[in-house]
Amino acid sequence: MKRFKPLIAFSAFSIVLLTMPLGHAAVIVLQSALGREHVALAGVLLGIAGSGLLIAGLFTSKELIATMLGMFGALFVWSGWIEIGFEYYARRLGIGPVMANGEVVTRAEYLLMPSSVGFFAIIMLYYLFGVRSGCRFFLWFQRLLRFDSRLGQARSSRSVAMITFMEFNVLLWGFYLLLLFAYDENFAGDRHPVTYFIAFGSLLWSVLLFVKLLKISNLAYAIRYAIPTVLIFWNFVEILGRWNVFTEIWLQPSKYVIEIALMILVLLILMLLALFGAKGARRVSQQEA
Repeated sequence: MKRFKPLIAFSAFSIVLLTMPLGHAAVIVLQSALGREHVALAGVLLGIAGSGLLIAGLFTSKELIATMLGMFGALFVWSGWIEIGFEYYARRLGIGPVMANGEVVTRAEYLLMPSSVGFFAIIMLYYLFGVRSGCRFFLWFQRLLRFDSRLGQARSSRSVAMITFMEFNVLLWGFYLLLLFAYDENFAGDRHPVTYFIAFGSLLWSVLLFVKLLKISNLAYAIRYAIPTVLIFWNFVEILGRWNVFTEIWLQPSKYVIEIALMILVLLILMLLALFGAKGARRVSQQEA
């Protein structure tokens, strides 16, 4: 099974990585296709669809399928209820985007998002002091604060789909807040040393996580491990885009239809290979054993 580990790692990383730009592109396509007056309803329906995927994941016993359903459920809920939800209220309140040289550098909905930092803090308090999770980051803090002994030995009994769903949403939310506060001139700014530290610190951190990802032989677990790996790496990608190092084609899907279509095709191929290749990998593992 060892020879499959690099393939599993690259497949898991690529699957999660492709969901990021495609999620952005999907929201923009919905906003353009339906118009501002109908996009809120689309956001509600998208979130309901994501909830449906999560619920379906709760009822499957197959770890890989549950992981994928949890991840895509989280992506749909985030895109529909969070991104489009913030966009709807930004428009209602008359909040405009931040412009620089005639281009949008921060969309209006992201100007509202930092106001949710208090809710994010509540979630963090729960994970730090309310439950013993399987996350090494929280476990390290609990040991550092000598709080782990008060939580007992039992971990949360949530399903794989719910774990994936919460991991994706909470990490995405947290890193959005981190970047938005870093970009804010009242705190730092997109050319501030703090932002440089976040960019290259995230790159280094993601590389270290990817090295560990290479050691994982279980594809479902590899995808769950790839979620923080990719989202941390995506901080670096987002900041490079902010610095105009490259063109973020997923923010202009109508201009880059071929590229977006190819990304969708690659994602579908990888998912199919993952779903149908997992059985073959298990057979090989059983034969080697």
